[in-house]
Amino acid sequence: MKLFERLVPQAPKERYVPKKTLRDCIPADRIWDDGMMLGADRYSVSYSFSDINYLTLGEKEQEDIFMAYCSLINSLDPEARTKLTLWSRPGGEGELKDTVFLPSSNDGLAEYRKAYNEAVRNMCGGTLGTIRKKYLTVSVPAEDPDAARLYFARAGTGLKSSFEALGSECAALGAAERLSVLYSMYRGEKEPFVPDIKSMRTLGHDFADWISPDGLEIHDDHLVLGGRYARVLYLKNYASFIRDTLVSELCSSGWEVILTVDMVPVPFDKAVREAESRLLGVETNITNWQRRQNRANNYSAAVPFDLELQRRESKEFLDDLKTRDQRMLCCNVLLAHFADTKEDLDSDTEAVKTCAARHLCQMSVLRYRQLEGFSDVLPIGTVAPGVDRTLTTESLAVFIPFGTKEMIHGGGICYGTNRKSGSAIVIDRGRLLNGNSFILGVSGSGKSFMAKNEIAALVLGGGADVIVIDPEREYVPLVKALNGEVVEISSSGKSHINAMDINRSYGDGGDPIAMKSEFLLSLCEQFAGNMSLGPKEKSVIDRCARNVYRTGGTSGIYTPPTLREFREELLRQEEPEAAEVALAIELFTDGSLSVFAQKTNVDTENRFLCYDISGLGEQLKSAGMLVILDSIFNRITANRAAGKKTYIFIDEIYLLFGHEYSAVFLETLWKRVRKYGAFCTGITQNVDDLMQSVTARTMLANSELVTMLDQAPTDRMQLAELMNISQTELPYITNVKAGSGLLKVGESLLPFECSFPTDNALYRLMTTKSGETV
Repeated sequence: MKLFERLVPQAPKERYVPKKTLRDCIPADRIWDDGMMLGADRYSVSYSFSDINYLTLGEKEQEDIFMAYCSLINSLDPEARTKLTLWSRPGGEGELKDTVFLPSSNDGLAEYRKAYNEAVRNMCGGTLGTIRKKYLTVSVPAEDPDAARLYFARAGTGLKSSFEALGSECAALGAAERLSVLYSMYRGEKEPFVPDIKSMRTLGHDFADWISPDGLEIHDDHLVLGGRYARVLYLKNYASFIRDTLVSELCSSGWEVILTVDMVPVPFDKAVREAESRLLGVETNITNWQRRQNRANNYSAAVPFDLELQRRESKEFLDDLKTRDQRMLCCNVLLAHFADTKEDLDSDTEAVKTCAARHLCQMSVLRYRQLEGFSDVLPIGTVAPGVDRTLTTESLAVFIPFGTKEMIHGGGICYGTNRKSGSAIVIDRGRLLNGNSFILGVSGSGKSFMAKNEIAALVLGGGADVIVIDPEREYVPLVKALNGEVVEISSSGKSHINAMDINRSYGDGGDPIAMKSEFLLSLCEQFAGNMSLGPKEKSVIDRCARNVYRTGGTSGIYTPPTLREFREELLRQEEPEAAEVALAIELFTDGSLSVFAQKTNVDTENRFLCYDISGLGEQLKSAGMLVILDSIFNRITANRAAGKKTYIFIDEIYLLFGHEYSAVFLETLWKRVRKYGAFCTGITQNVDDLMQSVTARTMLANSELVTMLDQAPTDRMQLAELMNISQTELPYITNVKAGSGLLKVGESLLPFECSFPTDNALYRLMTTKSGETV
């Protein structure tokens, strides 16, 4: 304590005043709209930052992150006090309902909606798992709020840059966000509290009255906040070697924990003088000991081990400061945990102590100072003195706050649970950079099941349209059960799709007919086979396309012609090239393969549409895929005009890359659909085929969401190179059970497991296992 007071500038000590009200127990006097708070004559700002995948990385990657975190600690200002707060609490079922569960609707699908919600509850164990929040609070003394605000503007820029280097996102908390955090910590209520600061001030209310608990009992070794118990412990004894997993283990205990690490950097000159003074004191003790031995004529006596150890450690400490870019910091580690009963609190305290003991550290109860310790634990900016320890940068960095990246988007879809933390993985693709997706895995790894899980959530959730291209007739039972429309595309089928369909939004703001004419050029080349279309043929096709669409005036766009009418228009032209083109496409307009030359007779407006292409023969495959993709693009543009989202799922997507025009069209679709409010998903087990195609490889690399299930050895190595998968993460896609693997979400890799219950009505519609399908 004396060392702390000597090295760190201290504010004038105030006489202790007994607390008479709950308001007196909250060490905050004022808060501004930007989140800056005043308490104990210090201004403070809190920053929230996101977690990163640290524990799942290899040793080299962990070392890089560790050194980057050391750089962040070294950048802290000696004039400020920095508080790292890690808040971990178990999620409740109410949060699971609000985040993932599908709301009821009068669409006749209540049975399947209930089955989906039950499956999610079973998959997640009834909760979202452990909810982890991380904050960094910086407090400084300042003459006035403007001076403090100027300081935080500079400090905030540096902190954001440091966290970006770590791969974490950092943002300052506003007044409402900061009060919401303190409200939940004081009162223990999981429902978010969003205060109306303006109304508070208008009514003359004190913000502290809103966040304070209903009651407070202060005991020598615990607190009672409202109806729950809390106890504050501090790290009393440090081991000579501490693993970087200590903080992660303390915060993954299954109960609510707030762990705080106070960091007060010591100015370099003071730190060096202090280290030199310590070394000089040790050398003096050794010299005095040797003099005593000499007076006893014991000239050959060796320096005792404890003195020699002090000398070596003091020299290493001084060397760290002078040559290894280390800083001296005064550190204080506190932990507050909560329970519903005193018995549970005592039991949890022993578990915390046992966890610390496994790392050769000792946690002790902060007796008779529970209230001061609890105030220090909160992200307010106060510091409870008396339990400080001086550490170097690397010694302090072992309390690294990163563990496993969590992904919980409100209103998203549950993709399973994180295999490292056990928390639910809930993703809203609309929040990602582009939202496009791939699902990759060997046969039997659960690819189509993962796709159907997402499809069921989208259809039952309402709001978005879903389109599926099904080459193996795997999705038909699910589509029919959820009132979808199955379009069976084959030369002998009864379903027809008019290749000439068009809508007002087709041209993306330009001329729809001009864009449709370009599509017809590609389609005629597919119909013509080996016949090469020259400039004359292309001109005739373009002219005829414009003629047939303009026959009905502007209404012609809404009652489009057919390919038969297009061929008849070709025959009316005088050029011989027109007759040649008409003859080349006759098989597909008036012959046995005229499935795309008639009026559309299926409900393409159904919000759940499935194109069953299992009966599409080789002669029709390339042209058929082109027509289907164009029909999908028609739907996307119409939905964009209506403000609706569209999700497209393409199973066995490698089939499309075998045809030049469909591959090019698909690549264009992959790049453009983001601005149309659409999201594409490619599903395949032939990862090697994708890697051979430059187009597919680019699409895969640019997809924000990639689900990697069990992979073949050759595919695994290529994916590791493309997705930057470390050797530590490779086992998650090596010989794993169905439904397990890695999720690439943006730049993050999450190990996941999707354990959908088998005794579920939806499971029987989604599974492809023999004997279990409907």
